[in-house]
Amino acid sequence: MRTRKINPRSIADRIRRVLKNGGSGRHGKEVQRFFQEEIQSRGWYTAELRRVAGDFRRYILREAGQDFLVKVADDLFSGDVLEHKVFAVCLLETLADEFGDAEFELFQKWLARISSWADHDAVVHYLIASMIRARPARARVVFRWAKSPDRWHRRASCVALIQGTRKKMFFPEITRLSRVLLLEEDEIVQKGLGWLLRETTKFNTRRAVPYLMKIRKVAPRLVLRTACETLPPAVRQTVLETNQSKIRRPARVLSYPKSLKR
Repeated sequence: MRTRKINPRSIADRIRRVLKNGGSGRHGKEVQRFFQEEIQSRGWYTAELRRVAGDFRRYILREAGQDFLVKVADDLFSGDVLEHKVFAVCLLETLADEFGDAEFELFQKWLARISSWADHDAVVHYLIASMIRARPARARVVFRWAKSPDRWHRRASCVALIQGTRKKMFFPEITRLSRVLLLEEDEIVQKGLGWLLRETTKFNTRRAVPYLMKIRKVAPRLVLRTACETLPPAVRQTVLETNQSKIRRPARVLSYPKSLKR
């Protein structure tokens, strides 16, 4: 197919046909149990999805270039089909460090199209977080998201700093952000904050543990328990012991399906 005859929508539609014809209906039904929301799935395993995305990425870059590739991904990251959105991120994730402000603004707009934790974490962790790590000044957007009425923006405020905290970046921003979200009641957001604090504790233990001790009396149990997962048992018990007496509604634990782990 010649470059002059293709457009982003036609390539996106071609990808949708591939995803529709190549998935497993049985697996698509099995995936639903990992979500509180009703989702549409074509039943693809992530490893195979990423392999196919790599083939399309190379073809599109060769025939039409990076800007065209972003437009294809933008077309795919819409609607309610999980694999369409994950595929869009797979097309772009290896190029995240090359993107500029225009792409950063575009990916922020994708947050309004989120329908589940899976497409949320794909775009935020693999695209937005990479770009924030590459240009730390972008981290200021998380404080705006943290005050959003939308649960996905509030979760994004946490997940967007994870790649940075693995490089021992953003500790002041993380403590400031957690103070904003410590009274959060939405479990989806609590799990995002717990994930961020767990990674901070794992990669910056010296600074993170004293902070956990400081907030342990007020932090939601789910947040604190998740944050302590990688600590030695004795330290974990010390952090959690005061929090154990707090009465809170038990949190529903949602595990990531093996097909979506990366």
